[in-house]
Amino acid sequence: MKRISAICSMCMGILIATACSKNGTEKYNDENNGTDTSGVVVKPDDPSVAASIGFFQDRWAPKNFTAPAYTEATPPSSTTYAVNVDASVVLTKISPALFGNNSNPYMSQIVTEPVLMEHLTNLHPGIIRFPGGNISSVYFWNRQPGNPPADAPAKVLNADGYQTDPGYWYGGTTLSWSLSVDNYYKMLQLTGNEGIITVNYGYARYGTSADPVAAAAHLAADWVRYDNGRTKYWEIGNESNGNWQTGYRIDVSQNKDGQPALVSGQLYGRHYKVFADSMRKAAAEKGKTIYIGAQLLEHEPAFWANDVDKQWNSGVLQQAGAAADYFIVHSYFTPYNTNSNPQEVLASAGTVTKAIYDYLSSSISGNGAAMKPIALTEWNIFAVGSQQMVSQVAGMHAVMVWGELMKNKFGMASRWDLANAWENGNDMGLFSQGESASGETQWSPRPAFYYQYFLQKFLGDRCINATVSDSSANINAYASTFSSGEVSVTLVNRGAMTQNVALSFKNFNPGARFYWYVLNGGEGSTGFSRKVFINGAGPSGIAGGPAAYTTLKAYAASTGNGVKIALPPMSVVNLVVDKK
Repeated sequence: MKRISAICSMCMGILIATACSKNGTEKYNDENNGTDTSGVVVKPDDPSVAASIGFFQDRWAPKNFTAPAYTEATPPSSTTYAVNVDASVVLTKISPALFGNNSNPYMSQIVTEPVLMEHLTNLHPGIIRFPGGNISSVYFWNRQPGNPPADAPAKVLNADGYQTDPGYWYGGTTLSWSLSVDNYYKMLQLTGNEGIITVNYGYARYGTSADPVAAAAHLAADWVRYDNGRTKYWEIGNESNGNWQTGYRIDVSQNKDGQPALVSGQLYGRHYKVFADSMRKAAAEKGKTIYIGAQLLEHEPAFWANDVDKQWNSGVLQQAGAAADYFIVHSYFTPYNTNSNPQEVLASAGTVTKAIYDYLSSSISGNGAAMKPIALTEWNIFAVGSQQMVSQVAGMHAVMVWGELMKNKFGMASRWDLANAWENGNDMGLFSQGESASGETQWSPRPAFYYQYFLQKFLGDRCINATVSDSSANINAYASTFSSGEVSVTLVNRGAMTQNVALSFKNFNPGARFYWYVLNGGEGSTGFSRKVFINGAGPSGIAGGPAAYTTLKAYAASTGNGVKIALPPMSVVNLVVDKK
């Protein structure tokens, strides 16, 4: 079952090298091995929490770096480009909620799959969304299969007004290929992650009771009661503006509270307040605090878009801008159903992320509302035709998106999704479902898994500036610091040739050693590869990465001749420099 999402019509641009700031032009100081000659390191103050991050930063915790086991390596003797790392200013504490993913009800009971459970525990995405996607609009969390509420109609209308089977889903399922509500909770507890839950907004539209909005809000509130504080983050609906969504169009002859045939932002905003009121009361009964998100569009609708889209943000914000705890957007970065090349995929990470933030800022303020935390609860790429979604380029793109989310101060993000369907490689799943056509075993991690794992392994807890000396270098740099004092730098070489880089530092004196992992495509590929090699170790089969990823040794070298690193073609390097 493939999820259909809104078409992202963002314009693509040429992404210049950046890291939590604009590009710089300083040159590497070879005489001082790239260090600040003053020798004085001042601990910078933490900034106030950005409104666009807000409570998603509440679970931030300091991170201390522990040097990994390593293999001695020889850095390049000469370099072409400089990356200047400035630890004098903290741009933001890094939200721990940025690295989430989406589960779905068609990927097994999860807790019955030890291989998958081990990978999820190792990866620790932090947040896992449920039930996710369009299924949210037809999902009855407390019902058994085949037993929908009496006021859930046997037929619903599609966007064109034709009657169709709603295909309801149920939280009480015991089917081995599906995921129950209780096993979702169990999976979170066993893997050390937390949830974000999307409640069924569509039911407020197609329900046939005297007050379908109250009935749907009551269903959501009962879930909050059952949840009993296990989940802090909740969403009202999934892409509710979309004409692919159940509830977008309803049969007005079956509706009893005077709703229009088509949904609108104004209507959703009014309904949001009913849902939120019921859900907050339910949480208060349990002595718990929850946060409830309202859905916005992430970009300005095209001139040919329908009126629902064109008026969505203004309607939602005017009705519920003050009531919402946070704002939800989705993005699939690259043009819909397009055979985008590697450079087009990678360019979208920077241009689209910034465009989302800029558009939301303008839309929110333009409708008299205040900025709230921003949650990108679904994201991936729409590129198809060259197995882009299951390639190492998708992993590189993911690393860049996380860097740009930090820079643009998003509060939360969850990638789509843990497992989906092969579809000749047009598969957004982080793990394989084991279809024979894929040539993978069930629950084999795709390349993007390894890129996320090693990014998080070497990522600090505070985002700082890093700039590349030459904007034509096809290099992106993202930097952070650990509370224990070390500096982390993630370098992305988007080019087709090896590029040697020297790091220089402000307000940081390197210690004796630096450590790094190199991730690049199979057999040195500069196109789309289904393999990823990490410090030279690759998969045993036709796809994925090394099986022993948790015990791979880092490379390491002395800082005596400076911090210099070779970036292979189309590679990501995660690097940490010891403190003095």
